[in-house]
Amino acid sequence: MQTVETLNEGLKRAYTVTITSKDIDARVEKEVKAMAPQVRMPGFRPGKVPANLVKKMHGEALQRDALNNSIQESIQKLIADQKLRPAMQPSVELDEGFEFGKDAEIKVALEVLPEIAAPSVDGIKLERLTVEVADAQVDEAAGRIATQQGALEEKGDDHVAQDGDTLVIDFLGKVDGEAFEGGAAEDVKLKLGAGQFIPGFEEQLGGVKKGEEKIIEVTFPEDYGAEHLAGKLATFDIKVKSILDGDKPKLDDDFAKLLGLEGLDQLKDLLKGQIEQEHNGLTRTHMKRKLLDQLAAAHDFDVPPSMVEAEFEQIWQQLQHEATHEEDPAAAIAEMEAEKEDYRAIAVRRVRLGLLLSEIGQANGVTVSDQEMNRLIMQAAQQYGPQDRERFVQYVRQDPMAAAQLRAPLYEDKVVDFLFDKAEVTDRAVTKEELEAAIEAEDGDIKPHVHGPGCGHDHDEKPKKKAAAKKAAAEPAAEAEAVAEEAPAKPKKAAAKKAAPAEAEAEAPAAEAAAEEKPKKKAAPKKAAAKAE
Repeated sequence: MQTVETLNEGLKRAYTVTITSKDIDARVEKEVKAMAPQVRMPGFRPGKVPANLVKKMHGEALQRDALNNSIQESIQKLIADQKLRPAMQPSVELDEGFEFGKDAEIKVALEVLPEIAAPSVDGIKLERLTVEVADAQVDEAAGRIATQQGALEEKGDDHVAQDGDTLVIDFLGKVDGEAFEGGAAEDVKLKLGAGQFIPGFEEQLGGVKKGEEKIIEVTFPEDYGAEHLAGKLATFDIKVKSILDGDKPKLDDDFAKLLGLEGLDQLKDLLKGQIEQEHNGLTRTHMKRKLLDQLAAAHDFDVPPSMVEAEFEQIWQQLQHEATHEEDPAAAIAEMEAEKEDYRAIAVRRVRLGLLLSEIGQANGVTVSDQEMNRLIMQAAQQYGPQDRERFVQYVRQDPMAAAQLRAPLYEDKVVDFLFDKAEVTDRAVTKEELEAAIEAEDGDIKPHVHGPGCGHDHDEKPKKKAAAKKAAAEPAAEAEAVAEEAPAKPKKAAAKKAAPAEAEAEAPAAEAAAEEKPKKKAAPKKAAAKAE
């Protein structure tokens, strides 16, 4: 194998690699000898077929395999010899004039990860906004549970339904006269005035009586989760089976024991813990954004254009998806186009921050253990049915990219926690409203071309349609870790087997908000009517 570097400009590299025909022929001969004992041919005893006949029968396939294997090994050797860290899969092209029996010349082009000076983790100062859990919040939460658990008694046949009553109904939803999937349900409890169903649904059931049948007409919201129902006019055939009423039980030890607890104090302790967890989540969000702000402001280095383009495409596709759900999609798309370069700047800084956090994690020994990875895989597998879970587990274990994407969010959290531990943190007590306002202020006041991704802001000063993409853009990209583990690409001209991926140079973070960047799953049409029961 002979290698000639043809480009070394910034993060771009290109090489011409020559694989001699002698090397390819030697691979073919070796394979012929290995397979000859297993070849069966009429007129010959098993394992006694001459090598020249084996080569004549299978030579073309053996030559292709030898070429593919030679290309893959050459790329791996090139990366190792040149100490390259590919940002994305290399582009590999076989010379169009190649013929078996001649030397194979391949062109390899790739972008490498930048050399990042070991980032200093000292001198970071953060403010932690903390929220005390008020007794009133706990009492309010307990009251909601009591309301939900209240004993219900059936009203008489002549009772006219009113706010506060609970109806037991069957319904069948239709769009354009046709029933839609999941739009039917039986024995659904609907409390009038609770706002459980889509707007206009409950209001049309006030005044009904037990046994009454009624057809109501509602319009699904434009931003409804199920795209095939969003903005559609629908009818629901309603049958009122019974009307229930009940009083909220008294909040005492007896009520708590009905819930399987020791007493009211234990119930309140549990509720207080849940509220504290919610507050801690908000505190972490604000603190993390401030941390990312400081990191982004303190570091500036070139990033691979291919990674930026991949990140930009992810952001852009999300924006396009959201634009289709606007009242005026054409106007929404036109606004996106006018700000296209702003979003490209977002992609640049998001990639930069992802690489930076990856470098920090690697330099400080942050890892995701096998035990943690196994737990992630099993948790993710729970979203599939019993028959598909094992296939999913096998897929993740065999596909380095899938494993990297699954591991990345946890790795980012561990890097962020490491930086929190290193930072000088001061606490300031605020109300929940003040904390939420601080987060919203970051969401609403910053233009993306000023701060960009990685700054920790959600850049939500523009229409809400862009919230998900801008929130995703505010934090580092998930691709950095996956990129470091990616194997060389198959050559465009010659089909080559994919080489085993190289060991990752570093874990790389993923944005917690990345999940929000994906289109929402379609809601079950049963919940087209009901938000919660």
